Amino acid sequence: MEEMEEELKCPVCGSLFREPIILPCSHNICLACARNISVQTPDAESPQSSRASGSGVSDYDYLDLDKMSLYSEADSGYGSYGGFASVPTTPCQKSPSGVRVFPPTAPPPPPQHHLLLHPGSLPPIPRNSCITCPQCHRSLILDDRGLRSFPKNRVLEGVVDRYQQSKAAALRCQLCEKSPKEATVMCEQCDVFYCDPCRLRCHPPRGPLAKHHLVPPAQGRVSRRLSPRKISTCTEHELENHSMYCVQCKIPVCYQCLEEGKHSSHEVKALGAMWKLHKGQLSLALNILSDRAKEAKEFLVQLRNMVQQIQENSVELEACLVAQCDALIDALNRRKAQLLSRVNKEHEHKLKVVRDQISHCTVKLRQTTGLMEYCLEVIKENDPSGFLQISDALIRRVHMTENQWGKATLTPRMTTDFDLTLDSGPLLQTIHQLDFVQIKVPSPVPATPILQLEECCTHNNSATLSWKQPPLSTVQVDGYILELDDGNGGQFREVYVGKETMCTVDGLHFNSTYSSRVKAFNKSGVGQYSKTLVMQTAEIAWFTFDPSSAHPDIIFSNDNLTVTCNSYDDRVVLGKTGFSRGVHYWELSVDRYDNHPDPAFGVARADVLKDVMLGKDDKAWAMYVDNNRSWFMHSNSHTNRTDGGISKGTTVGVLLDLAHGTLTFSVNDEQQGPIAFDSMEGLFFPAISLNRNVQVTLHTGLPIPEFHTARNPEPPSSVC
Repeated sequence: MEEMEEELKCPVCGSLFREPIILPCSHNICLACARNISVQTPDAESPQSSRASGSGVSDYDYLDLDKMSLYSEADSGYGSYGGFASVPTTPCQKSPSGVRVFPPTAPPPPPQHHLLLHPGSLPPIPRNSCITCPQCHRSLILDDRGLRSFPKNRVLEGVVDRYQQSKAAALRCQLCEKSPKEATVMCEQCDVFYCDPCRLRCHPPRGPLAKHHLVPPAQGRVSRRLSPRKISTCTEHELENHSMYCVQCKIPVCYQCLEEGKHSSHEVKALGAMWKLHKGQLSLALNILSDRAKEAKEFLVQLRNMVQQIQENSVELEACLVAQCDALIDALNRRKAQLLSRVNKEHEHKLKVVRDQISHCTVKLRQTTGLMEYCLEVIKENDPSGFLQISDALIRRVHMTENQWGKATLTPRMTTDFDLTLDSGPLLQTIHQLDFVQIKVPSPVPATPILQLEECCTHNNSATLSWKQPPLSTVQVDGYILELDDGNGGQFREVYVGKETMCTVDGLHFNSTYSSRVKAFNKSGVGQYSKTLVMQTAEIAWFTFDPSSAHPDIIFSNDNLTVTCNSYDDRVVLGKTGFSRGVHYWELSVDRYDNHPDPAFGVARADVLKDVMLGKDDKAWAMYVDNNRSWFMHSNSHTNRTDGGISKGTTVGVLLDLAHGTLTFSVNDEQQGPIAFDSMEGLFFPAISLNRNVQVTLHTGLPIPEFHTARNPEPPSSVC
């Protein structure tokens, strides 16, 4: 159970969770800690606009993230940052667990001794507030309900309660500000543990509080454990209980959500059936992970036995060496010291390698065991909706942890044998030539791989590399390591490790130059790097619409270049390629336009709402247009009405200039209104919204239009 404790600690306060809530990113946080790290933005100003004001640079600014190109979602396939807003400029601090968090904008007022603050109640979150997850740094603007819009993680709360009971630790006061003192009483009505000073200050025995029943802490713990757990209620409709499970949104919902909420058109299934299904999936994943953990334990035993064997072999070799050297003349003694030094170095090297592997595997096994114990405790919970709120995240974590215990991880990196022996046959006059003779010739490291230039190529923002071993090489190869730089002359980073001799790296920057190299390895070590290959990604992007992320009502044709919709409501579809830097231009031709609808064209984050007009939420920047005029829209704010509409045959152009941070639109090769949006930073996907009265076709790989080149005659020397 102790190894599970890290799973039960809040990433902000470093203590066990108290009243945990689930953030949209599936991470958990204490309700009080969520209040502390919420940040208020100026009125009518979103985090994006606050970043655009130039008042400062956020700790998680997109420009800083974008420089580390191989870690961004637009830059590689092995790391990502989500399409979320950067938080307002606020000094950051570190939590006890080492995670950076954002403090409140102003210190809380001093406690008033004459006021009664009911436990668990929090002052209302001010409008235009946002909260940033301290683990993945994803930001979310809170609505009018504030923190109440986040569901409580009752399953985690139950696991924490059982964990605390198993440790039988002394109960602490819940109102002490710094070091909590040992609780002396518990109020059954307030459901709070008090020490004597806090009880006198916050729970005086007068007025309405005089009728409250105070009991000893141990009795209070029992009564709290025996009290019936609250029935899960809907976060959207607080008076309704969860009754179904939305398959599309992957959350429990109530009947009112199905009748009038945003889930009315979604596929739903019975809560109990999905509860059993997800429990079964988690149990199956746990069984696989349990097998991996068992293999890891056996592997650790093997490594520890290797340490003993290395020690014994080392002692044996040293004794043999000393016996032979002592039989030789004094000249041999000087040579003996040199040979012993070599043996000791080999001895220390082997021990260091094995001990490092033991330490690494021990840490990973402890983390795996902690996750297993936590998941087993979660499975014991009988709360279907609470379990389903966290099951997807737990299943992903279990699969990821299981994948970490691959065969390469469970293979010793060092042998126990010392490939050294001493030949005492030479004559005394050749003592100065005395040296070790190896018992067996070790396998050499692999030869340098050869890049097959005829098979190496780039397509859009992807690079494919191919290599092979030299034709005459007979050395065994266990795998290859492919490295790329960041496209800006930075350090090399590993992008692939495995046995394949061809690899495609997706998500690189457009119009960027990447250097790549590869090396081979086996049990004897790592070979030399190949020659460095320089590859240039495409200057302009070729892409199609993305069926996998589109709303189900979207209809695709023409190899996913043409889209329409089977609904009278607006539906959103994104392009397959995301952009985080560079200048990009694409066009959409209107193939059908009936009954004067309002299609919207623009860009969006990956998690934009798909069932409303583009620009209604804060994840999209768009121009919507009818047959007479157009408007720009972001966060449901309409600006810059411009005369001139669309009809059948019209061509709408979208120009995203991330070098200058602007978004501009055109209609029939003429710029439509002023620059629509500025201070554009982060990862953007081409996007449109339309209904059944509109059909459009996408055209990509186009040159930058003249109205942009005229406005920016001297672009930066390197577009990134």
